Amino acid sequence: MCPVQHPAASSRADHRAFQNKMAEFGKILVFFGVLLLVLGALFLLLGRTGLPVGRLPGDILYRGKNTTFYFPFTTSILLSAVLSLVLYVIGRLRH
Repeated sequence: MCPVQHPAASSRADHRAFQNKMAEFGKILVFFGVLLLVLGALFLLLGRTGLPVGRLPGDILYRGKNTTFYFPFTTSILLSAVLSLVLYVIGRLRH
């Protein structure tokens, strides 16, 4: 004979699993929020140091009569390389 589980027990387990997933998702959102806060503070501090971040050769700036277009091309490449290196080192240290 096959054991039969009460439907309410199944829904309680599903509800607990859903709550656990939502709690994990909340932790992830908090982590990324703190990460954005730290990155924002870092960029504010970098702006005050006089380093030419955002004004490197290769960054595109167009000023028209009524429009301004700015694309930090070189800064984006530099930032990508630095972040790739940092994440690579973190990955190597974890293993």
